Amino acid sequence: MTMTTSCCAECGVEGGASLKICKPCMQVKYCNAECQRNHWPTHKTACKHRAAELRDVELFKDPPPKEDCPICFLPMPEKLICCVLLPPATRSSVPIYDFAIAHEELTNEDTALYYSCCGKTICRGCIYSFYESGNNKCPFCNSDRARTTHEERVGEVTKRAEANDAASIFMLARYYYKDVAGIQHDRTRAMELFTKSAGLGFSKAHNRLGGIYHEGGDVKKAKFHVEAAAMAGNEGARFNVGIIEAESGNMERALKHWIIAASAGHYKAMFQLKIGFEIGLVSRESIDSTVEAYNSSCAEMRSEARDAASRIMAEAD
Repeated sequence: MTMTTSCCAECGVEGGASLKICKPCMQVKYCNAECQRNHWPTHKTACKHRAAELRDVELFKDPPPKEDCPICFLPMPEKLICCVLLPPATRSSVPIYDFAIAHEELTNEDTALYYSCCGKTICRGCIYSFYESGNNKCPFCNSDRARTTHEERVGEVTKRAEANDAASIFMLARYYYKDVAGIQHDRTRAMELFTKSAGLGFSKAHNRLGGIYHEGGDVKKAKFHVEAAAMAGNEGARFNVGIIEAESGNMERALKHWIIAASAGHYKAMFQLKIGFEIGLVSRESIDSTVEAYNSSCAEMRSEARDAASRIMAEAD
């Protein structure tokens, strides 16, 4: 039977606009669910193949811009290390990871802090500037944070989470998962909240779920979540997708993901590409262009205030 967009792929009845398209592949249509079920044994191979092709188109297209700090309007990287003045990379070496090892305390520090009072995520540079001026209030909503207790902050997060704020739901999930802020560890509740936040499109929740599933050995679920976060512009998740692909033996795909992540300023991805270059998996042209993109991305995320905050944190450790 020749299938057209105006006929049901199973029974051939013409239905025009009333037909329902197969959402995974977007290639065939059906007049009802029964026809779709009956046609599935014939269609499933082509459907899965086309669905994978469509997902790859979405997965490898240019990611959306990074989230900006609501105060200084500079893009925010995943970790503070990308806001430090890095030694210049050359065409024959990429000393980025060596520098990160020497400043390990900055590789584990988030670039921004979440404020439960207003639900805003604010970069450490702006927070540093406010503290330097003697202002201990929230840089965004100006509420007094110095006298706020842990219990009050948990209450603020809970209230915002109940209003379906994705970032607040994610923070509450972290409290349950890590047994912090006075909340007793409850993995089941944490997973429910992570899943809810991810369902609202919060990329950090997708990435966290991916990490949890990966640690538990569920590669299929891990890959689904880190890919969703990567498509939303999370460079840390993009790096993690590359790790999963590399572990599965798909080095070509892994390198493509690491190039995207490194171009967005992810130092671990840049290091993986350095290794790939040294063993002949990455061309000189590719490593040169990615280093240039990496440095440009890091430069866009730097500011004097962020540099000052980074120096203080490095000196404190």
